[in-house]
Amino acid sequence: MKIYHLSTCDTCQRILKELQPLNSVLLQDIKTEAMTEAQVEEMQKLAGSYEALFSKRARLYRQKGLHEKQLSETNYKKLILEHYTFLKRPVILVNDQIFIGNSKKVVEAAKEALHA
Repeated sequence: MKIYHLSTCDTCQRILKELQPLNSVLLQDIKTEAMTEAQVEEMQKLAGSYEALFSKRARLYRQKGLHEKQLSETNYKKLILEHYTFLKRPVILVNDQIFIGNSKKVVEAAKEALHA
């Protein structure tokens, strides 16, 4: 069980508090400990695509003009590995399940899986 999060993100902090207790869960702050290609590939296998892991809300998404381009799975993977801000956060891995993002529904489902 693992949670990829950003320690400087208020939403991530709120969700981590909500998911307590997290004794047996590894936490990885993606700003201080960069994700490896293997980790991103593992997330993609569970999510079904790199696009599902990609945050289109990231400031860099608009700054780089990416919203005007047709991005491929390869582009999404490269961008996520290039800069942590492109990962939709938090990403919660529980056994063979993945929970991506911060919607109420996703957080509730992750909470149930973590405490099952």
